Amino acid sequence: MTESASGLALGDDAAFAAFVRAVDGEVQTLGTDEQAVTQAVARHLRTWFESGITLPEPLRRPNEDHYVMYPLYVAPDGSFSIASAVWNVGQRTPVHDHGTWGVIGIVAGRERERRFAVDPSRPNGLRELDEGFLQPGDIEVCCTTDQDVHSVAAASDVPCVGIHVYGADIGSLPRRSYSEEDGSRTTFVSAWAHAR
Repeated sequence: MTESASGLALGDDAAFAAFVRAVDGEVQTLGTDEQAVTQAVARHLRTWFESGITLPEPLRRPNEDHYVMYPLYVAPDGSFSIASAVWNVGQRTPVHDHGTWGVIGIVAGRERERRFAVDPSRPNGLRELDEGFLQPGDIEVCCTTDQDVHSVAAASDVPCVGIHVYGADIGSLPRRSYSEEDGSRTTFVSAWAHAR
């Protein structure tokens, strides 16, 4: 591995290279067992964080208009991807799903997550389950395909930067957003941002 999918060299970061190899091994070995894969990926992400994770400034840079995801690595077979996700102060996602598993770790800032269940008995088709906040160093399984609807926002006076690992190429995977007002659903793709 000489360069990340973003084009910025991370290949000389031995801890990142070890993380990519570890995730690849778990994905290949555990396959579709999402509970086992996400727990294993979370352990490996913690190891990378404990080694002193560093991201070049361009991979921490917010976009003024909307949150961004910079690809750090996308498996050639599309079986997983690793991204730097950045929300500027005050930015949030719509309520959305992923269609795959995901594990996140917070590098900087504070993240607010609201989790939802699809509930046809509600006027907007959604039921809010809970709300939580993540701080730098926190790592959690954010989604599996059976528990997969949430919204995320920056919840501090500095941009929120997180490492996101997904069980697909999240930058090309069709997903759904959900209107909190009327329950309408829209298909979208979170295209990868390009760091400069």
